[in-house]
Amino acid sequence: MKYIDEYRNPDLAERLSRRIHNLARAGRDYNFMEVCGTHTNTFFKFGLRTLLPSNVRLISGPGCPVCVTDASYIDNAISLAGIKGSVIATYGDMIKVPGSSSSLEREKARGRDIRVVYSSLDALSIAEDNPSENVIFLAVGFETTAPASAVALLEARKRKIKNFFVYSGHKLIPPAMKYLLKDPDARIDGFILPAHVSAIIGAGAYGFLVRSGVFSVIAGFEPLDMLQGIAILLEQMKSGRPRIEIQYDRVVRKSGNIKARGVLKKVFAVYDSGWRGLGLIPKSGLRIRSEFKYFDAERRFKIKNRSSSGRRSYCICPDVLKGKNIPTDCRLFAKSCTPERPKGPCMVSGEGICGVYYRYAKA
Repeated sequence: MKYIDEYRNPDLAERLSRRIHNLARAGRDYNFMEVCGTHTNTFFKFGLRTLLPSNVRLISGPGCPVCVTDASYIDNAISLAGIKGSVIATYGDMIKVPGSSSSLEREKARGRDIRVVYSSLDALSIAEDNPSENVIFLAVGFETTAPASAVALLEARKRKIKNFFVYSGHKLIPPAMKYLLKDPDARIDGFILPAHVSAIIGAGAYGFLVRSGVFSVIAGFEPLDMLQGIAILLEQMKSGRPRIEIQYDRVVRKSGNIKARGVLKKVFAVYDSGWRGLGLIPKSGLRIRSEFKYFDAERRFKIKNRSSSGRRSYCICPDVLKGKNIPTDCRLFAKSCTPERPKGPCMVSGEGICGVYYRYAKA
């Protein structure tokens, strides 16, 4: 397939593998965190770990938005679903995420009106077609999906749709990375930065990594993208000069998407947000500005519970997200915790590290 097969060429992959082996100096370990869950999926799906030397280790970070959505958000969404005349519109990977005592999937089975949508504008269409019902869109995701939520709010105001509301659970990646770097147990030599997030915020948003002496590369999601990204990190380490390099230059620019960032700033304000498994991270979430308060489900339905709920019993997802453990270290993994019956958020999504391990590496 043109434009895909080129990035999966086995001969080029072998050449990049040899280059990585030559750059990885014996006698030391290299720990690189791939922030995005799609990178994690690519790494295991295409067997890239077999192409790396044993001293080059990839750590899966908190780049799965479903995995880091706090249980209190799910609990609030379930409460909203219980309001008479309400319709919950959500992305499909949120359905199975466990709250404190239930999930959206269970509530749907009990008769709540919970519908899966593919975009925020799909949710807006449901509101437009059902004027007698309150349609509440669960806006979850990082900087990649937040602009679409902002556009839906702008459209709702423009088209005077009065029964559309947004419950924002959007989060920002750079503050989470700063949080991880402050962890005294963190052993991160470099980051493979998220491609789609970077397409919005630009390479310039990661200047703090250079100041912290951390090596970084923005890499695409195809196998050759990742291998080249790892080689770039090793070359940076060899030179001793940390910087932000853009491997994914067919999409990402230093300035990012200025128009998308403008829409985000217009609709959302930054606040301290709770991340499941990581706790409260300063200035890491997006709340709807007061100018759009009519459409804000949090204000309209007086949501008060925004506290971080901590870890679920026996689930080590928090330590997995920090790179301290791998999924197979967990006593629940592939036993009582499976994609069909997830005990923790890392098993729920196709991009969650436990879900990826279950599909490709549980043996």
